[in-house]
Amino acid sequence: MSIPVTVLCVGIAILVYKMSQIGKRRPGMPPGPPTIPFLGNALQIPAVGFYKKMKEWSGVYGKIYSLTVGSTNIIVLCDRKAVRDLVDKKSAIYSDRPADYVGGLLTGGDHTLIDDYNGIWREKRKQIALHFSAKKCDEKQCIIQEAEAQCLLLGFLEDPEHFLEHVKRTTASIASIITYGKRAPTIDHQYATQVFDIMQEWTSAMGPGANPPVDVFTWLKLWPTFLAPWKQRAYRVNAKMDETWSRTLNDVRKRRANGDVRDCMADSILEEVERNPDYILGEHSIQNLLGEMIEGGADTTTAQLSTFLVAMANYPRVMEKAQAMIDEKVGSDRSPTWKDFDDLPYINAIVKEGLRWRPVTSVGFAHKAREDDTYKGMLIPKDSTVFVAVWALNHEDDHFDDEDQYWPERYDGFYDLANSYSGSGDYEGRDHYTYGAGRRICPGIHLAERNQWRSIAKILWGFKISKMTDPVTGQEIPIDVHAYKEGLAQSPLPFKVRIEPRSQAHANTIRREWKGAKVILDKYN
Repeated sequence: MSIPVTVLCVGIAILVYKMSQIGKRRPGMPPGPPTIPFLGNALQIPAVGFYKKMKEWSGVYGKIYSLTVGSTNIIVLCDRKAVRDLVDKKSAIYSDRPADYVGGLLTGGDHTLIDDYNGIWREKRKQIALHFSAKKCDEKQCIIQEAEAQCLLLGFLEDPEHFLEHVKRTTASIASIITYGKRAPTIDHQYATQVFDIMQEWTSAMGPGANPPVDVFTWLKLWPTFLAPWKQRAYRVNAKMDETWSRTLNDVRKRRANGDVRDCMADSILEEVERNPDYILGEHSIQNLLGEMIEGGADTTTAQLSTFLVAMANYPRVMEKAQAMIDEKVGSDRSPTWKDFDDLPYINAIVKEGLRWRPVTSVGFAHKAREDDTYKGMLIPKDSTVFVAVWALNHEDDHFDDEDQYWPERYDGFYDLANSYSGSGDYEGRDHYTYGAGRRICPGIHLAERNQWRSIAKILWGFKISKMTDPVTGQEIPIDVHAYKEGLAQSPLPFKVRIEPRSQAHANTIRREWKGAKVILDKYN
């Protein structure tokens, strides 16, 4: 046999061997479900309910297990200590994101959710921290949050049928004031609607099962767009995002050109660009970053407040207990404010339980291992996709009693906000994992916690929430606590509740306090 033929045969043998390893679990990796050639565990990962499958597998293969999809290795962490030891303590290794081809099409490759851990990402996080820090929320933005929460109460009082639209308007408006210096005064204002239009398409396009496994079988990227509806959808959503966020940023430029400069994130970044022509963030990065603040600030908080309303209608005991505590500390001649936080610990428990019970990000956003690592003798190969399994951690059988029940009392003694527990070394005492972990933890955590607390405290102070009744039978219409929209961000499917003022005195206070709030908010119209 000639040397060229020998070389060819050896090359073919190596290729065949490498092909035969696709889909196999590498030696030393954490255990997991049996694999099949080439596909690995691809056929076992459900398009719907993956977060529940994650928990189920943890009961079979252990709280740290692995999956393979083609040549991609996936490590699933359902263990509190492992999350602390790896994602928190070794954040330099676990702060990247895995390849996301569709995410790149959707965002132009310019979004903090999919950005790698690099200089651009760090500058974005720095800007977010400057404007959404706990100090900023409490010292400069507190008055805005209180005033918008008063507007929410007025909406519930005068138009309770459209309660969800009022929640959406409130969350979007607070984020818009902080980001763009302009609010959404009505439920049909573009600042109240455009973000939810985008997020509905964005999360549908990014959710589990929405696209073929293009990051695993990369040849799918070559599929012609006219034959790939998933590509067409991604380009369509990208165009909508670009048009929306570029238009909104240009509105800020027009305002500034007219001499109207405001204390908000957009003005601050534009001033930085004027001072520094070599600023690391380009135009597209800036417009997307600002848009992300509305996406994250509005959509996720709306989902959690919707969960709160579902819970109150199904668990009236919790509502009545909270109202008794509020009545004792606050009374009916004023609504609760952030100054009442220490006096109303049960409200904090209600916030935590909603985040634990029905987390908006139930799968968790994936991390990527930058290099080979080992943990308790198990191999985590370089470039592995690493999931902090939020639902599984929030519903640990051995950590939470009756984990699927809504029971705020489980947080008795948890007097601090979520960031205090996520940053603590006491992983056993962490409240929940809904905001994520490590350097990729949700940067809007401070605003989200405060918005939820204010809204929930004020709603419980002023209103009774109950199930609707059938006009024919007089029976209560049930609300399914498991009826949630699947996808990247989960929220309750459409539901109805009855919202009634607790008394005329409460209604009078709402109208009186709104007059003062309106003066504060009118400058942002």
